[in-house]
Amino acid sequence: MTTHLKIDEPDHRNRLDHMAQGTLGAPLDRPEGPLKVTGTATYADEWPVEGLCHGVLVRASTDKGRVTAVGREAVEALPGVLAVVTDERFLRNPAQGMAGAAPAQGPDRIAYFGQPVALVVAETFEQARHGAETLQIAFDRSDDAVLDLESDRAAVDVPPGKQASQGDLDRAMREAVHAVDVTYRTPGHVSAAMEPHAAIATWDDGLLTLRGSYQMLRFNRLELADSLNIEPDRVRILSPYVGGGFGSKLGISPEAVAAAIAAERLGRPVSVALTRPQVFEGTTHRSETRQRIRLAADAEGRLVGIGHEALVGNLPGEVFAEPVTQATPFVYRGEHRVVGLSVARLDRTCAGSVRAPGEAVGHTALESAMDELAVATGLDPVELRRRNIPEEDPSSGLPFSSHTMRRCLDHGAEAFGWHRRKAEPGSVRDGEWLIGMGMASAVRVNMVVEARARVRLTADGRAEVETDMTDIGTGTYAILTQIASEMLGLPMDRVETRLGDTDLPSGSGSGGSFGASSTGTAVYLACEALRRDLCARLACEEEDLTLKDGMAIAGDRRVALTDLLGGQTLTEEGHVEAGETSKKVRQATYGAYFAEVAVNAVTGETRVRRMHGTFTAGRILNAKTARSQCLGAMVFGIGMALTEELLFDPRHGHIVNHDFAEYHLPVNADVPQIEVDLLEERDAWANPMQAKGIGELGICGAGAAILNAVYNACGVRVRDLPATPDKILPGLP
Repeated sequence: MTTHLKIDEPDHRNRLDHMAQGTLGAPLDRPEGPLKVTGTATYADEWPVEGLCHGVLVRASTDKGRVTAVGREAVEALPGVLAVVTDERFLRNPAQGMAGAAPAQGPDRIAYFGQPVALVVAETFEQARHGAETLQIAFDRSDDAVLDLESDRAAVDVPPGKQASQGDLDRAMREAVHAVDVTYRTPGHVSAAMEPHAAIATWDDGLLTLRGSYQMLRFNRLELADSLNIEPDRVRILSPYVGGGFGSKLGISPEAVAAAIAAERLGRPVSVALTRPQVFEGTTHRSETRQRIRLAADAEGRLVGIGHEALVGNLPGEVFAEPVTQATPFVYRGEHRVVGLSVARLDRTCAGSVRAPGEAVGHTALESAMDELAVATGLDPVELRRRNIPEEDPSSGLPFSSHTMRRCLDHGAEAFGWHRRKAEPGSVRDGEWLIGMGMASAVRVNMVVEARARVRLTADGRAEVETDMTDIGTGTYAILTQIASEMLGLPMDRVETRLGDTDLPSGSGSGGSFGASSTGTAVYLACEALRRDLCARLACEEEDLTLKDGMAIAGDRRVALTDLLGGQTLTEEGHVEAGETSKKVRQATYGAYFAEVAVNAVTGETRVRRMHGTFTAGRILNAKTARSQCLGAMVFGIGMALTEELLFDPRHGHIVNHDFAEYHLPVNADVPQIEVDLLEERDAWANPMQAKGIGELGICGAGAAILNAVYNACGVRVRDLPATPDKILPGLP
């Protein structure tokens, strides 16, 4: 049986607070953790497939143009080389998240430097790599490539639905007692997941099995089938373990289609794993941005106007545009507003979702500008934000499903010791280090998407959870196991969760911070149906049933689940869909960051000394995994503020720093002690569990707290991120 829920109204029953097992919300270890730390969890390119051969992609060494010749004969004569494969179905661009259809195909047309154009397949990886490095490909380069976001030659699109205005912002800026009109620029970023993109393709009687590293299998299956021009029921994808994604694995990438085509042609399984430079160039990255922010305030520092206009980039024809202004319409008060987004068409690698698309860079710029307004008004930055928390969505008039920013600001300020901050830049010194404090708010939209899950209560008193939902290192195995454990009154070791197989019911996939709340709700619904099945056997109401440690308790009756099941296995499926709630309320998650930095007065080097984050995201399903997500996201913020920057060669657009030696991720020495506090919240509008997404919230504004601390330390305002020493040094006192 399937229990279906379309979320149209709030669910105030709060059933999970009345369960007895005590596992949900607890900081429990991940069930699959021992497999991962002992190296026995099998990732995409580690499957021991009999007869496996290896493919290495060959990339275009020019920007916009066409392939005119492929020197396959010389390479196919090399020892061990089985074939040089070219095919019009090869992907030109990776698929965007939730596309569900083939992305741009046809490798003969070159759209950007680094685009995959051919595959060399050999008996061993080393032979394939040698063949790929040897393969000579001739190109006819176009002379009209556009490689600069702000080039006058770039065609600029205005995506529908991304422009909004109300009131008269220009007049508000002229009449404001305090006004800020600044432009911030953020560079491109890459997801930099630990596990590179990889796929092993096997054909059996016309059926394709692909072992891959992907985030959203129900969409990936459709994308792969459409790319190969076959029916989706002929494709099975297995992704039980994914070594990080951060958005880069939302859609299929070139290795999946290339492996499938080569395996079919050779009649053997083929593995294709991307090198780190190929990951940088052949998968999606976060677009660079130019953001103009205007803030108009009255004498008391209350906003009367907000403007946020952004320019981002992407390949011609790509519909994705970094949603930079996503949170701006509702985060602060102000009756005069201009919000706009434009897309410059560039002949460079494909832009797409990277952790918290939109708010990660958009709210970082807005919160930096808010700090500038705090300086202009003479208000404490925390107080400025307090004064501008709206009572309702100022753009739509919708009520908030819940609003916790003030709680987060107050708690974070007290926990961090914000009262010790000196407002005057350069007031605190420790030897040659200038010490400063900065803060920023956090905000991220919240959503639920369609998801299904099956839960089986077996005759021996165990539970099995099945969904094609993925675990990309975020704790899905733990959370879904905990939900079933709590709802069915079973210890964690009596619940088994199976993920990452398209033969299982279609979950939401991992993305947009909706995975736990969406697929988790599907598991909740299936378990709720199982509880009703048990109540029918006990002749009691579901609200009167207590399940704990394998026992069913109703009134004065205590029955072991195994006895109640009577040798039978019960199976239920949960199915959740987003309903009308987005039209009735504004849903979001909130937080606050506080950071202390030291800026070297001689070299301009910046070190983050400590950092604190306070967050609310509805019911926390696992305190340990949630805290871990916030910690990792704040490390992202450190990178965004101080080190991370994709550098493109202006001559032909190739990524200069396409490996971890030159793309500067924060490492242990860059990351201080980070404290995370998770405040209690229930949001009945979110879903029956009253849980909201948290995986992306922790990055949305984190970098701004650090940049604002840099200003407080030394008086240098960096508006062109990251704040590297060369940008700080000229302005030092």
